[in-house]
Amino acid sequence: MGTVVKKTLVMTLSGRYDGATIQKKVAMTAVIHSKSERIDVRASTPVKQLLQEAARVAHKNVSEFLLDAGIIAANQTLADRNRFELSDEKWLAFQAALDQPVSAKPKLKKLLSEPGLLG
Repeated sequence: MGTVVKKTLVMTLSGRYDGATIQKKVAMTAVIHSKSERIDVRASTPVKQLLQEAARVAHKNVSEFLLDAGIIAANQTLADRNRFELSDEKWLAFQAALDQPVSAKPKLKKLLSEPGLLG
C-alpha cells in the first residue's frame, strides 16, 4: 500500500476553505452527468487513425477516449485557476502572510497615479 499524501485544499475562486484534508486526485465530475450535449471534431485521416488505434488499445470507443482525455486535459489546464493545494505548514505560512499589515509602497502609488502609455 502506497503512502497517502494529505494536502489542504484552498478554493481560490469561491474563497472557501473548509479545513479538511484531501487526497490528491483528478476530478472527473463531468462524466457523472448525463450526456445530452454533442461535440463535433474534424481531424485529418492520420489523426483519426491515431485516435482510433489509441481508443482500441484503451478498450474504449473513440468518443469515450476523446471525452476522457479531454476531461483530464481540461482539469490539468484549469487546476491552477480553480484550486491549489498546500501542506499544513505552508497553509499556516500563507495565512500568516495574508495577516501581515499592509506596508506603504510610494513608488507603486506614484506609478498608478500617473497616466499610462494609452492615456
